[in-house]
Amino acid sequence: MYELSNRNVLLGVTGGIAAYKAAELVRRLQDQNAKVRVVMTPAATEFITPLTMQALSGEPVHLDLLNPEAEAAMGHIELARWADALLVAPASADFIARIAHGQADDLLSTVYLACAAPKFIAPAMNQGMWAQTSTQTNIDALRKDGITILGPDSGLQACGDIGAGRLLDIDQLLTQVSAHFSRGALAGLNVVITAGPTQEAIDPVRFLSNHSSGKMGFALARAASEAGADVTLIAGPVSLNCPENVQRIDVKSAKDMLAATLEQMAGCDIFIATAAVADYTPLNVANNKIKKNSSEMELTLTRTEDILATVSALPARPFCVGFAAETNDVISYARSKLERKKLDLIVANDVSNSEIGFQSDQNKVTLISKEQALDLPQMSKLSLAAALVDEIGQRYKSN
Repeated sequence: MYELSNRNVLLGVTGGIAAYKAAELVRRLQDQNAKVRVVMTPAATEFITPLTMQALSGEPVHLDLLNPEAEAAMGHIELARWADALLVAPASADFIARIAHGQADDLLSTVYLACAAPKFIAPAMNQGMWAQTSTQTNIDALRKDGITILGPDSGLQACGDIGAGRLLDIDQLLTQVSAHFSRGALAGLNVVITAGPTQEAIDPVRFLSNHSSGKMGFALARAASEAGADVTLIAGPVSLNCPENVQRIDVKSAKDMLAATLEQMAGCDIFIATAAVADYTPLNVANNKIKKNSSEMELTLTRTEDILATVSALPARPFCVGFAAETNDVISYARSKLERKKLDLIVANDVSNSEIGFQSDQNKVTLISKEQALDLPQMSKLSLAAALVDEIGQRYKSN
């Protein structure tokens, strides 16, 4: 289940005898290389101790909504933003009732309301409580809100009753959460993605570059692969591991990236240009290190060839998606780029905001087409990549 590898899973634990199974769930999530943080309700701590969950997760357990130390930095919002998935297991009848009606009177329910990531609820309660009309009404309301309900299972319960209400088996929980991140929005398509910065040599030891980390492009490559695409990632100089099942081509300069991109265009269905390609490169590159002989140095630069515009102008062009990293007038500059380069879509983001800039693990963007603009809220780059891949897949198919 590599789909959970490096995913940020926020595990919510509510009160009920099945809370003891949350300990195994933490360990099993970690076995899939997921990063796990735990939020417990006060009732949950009566069944399993926070110390146990902390020891297993290797992270502090979050308990209190009104914790002055945590809330000084808006802790519940940070937890919500950190999550790629929110899994509540077990979810009691009380917790389900409260979130179905929009209540936020403890930390877990507050994080739930603030979280934009996919949400999974695994009910666990007495069979009579599960069968109640009010409980089923609440479950239906959650499903209508797009929440994935996992289980419950049927069988012998701790109270001696037999019926539906048992927490779903851990293996099944993992399988169903993993399945969410293994969708087929791009099944069978050939996707080429550029990512990271380029380095434009001045001499053998110096170069011009920028602050791009490549994180957004690598997240998109992973999301596209998980959505069924055959993905080629053309990466500038970055220190990131290649996502599984993705072909990686490493390049340095804008010229190298253009050449590698054009080589991959035969059969390419979708081209996503996230790379921060240098607009200019030194006209002449010194063969030897330039010595520090004076207080000033003149450097003559020449324009690099625009990779995205070149691809968009190909006779048999792929579906073209650009990125506009701007520091001001973000939407207007992005729209201008969309029209000027004749793109199908462009993703605009404000890199002047340090919370969602080049080096951040978070991002917040606007997806722009000729007809409309769609705002995607701040979330982890992995979650955002999955949302963008879904949107790109839909637009490609309708196009």
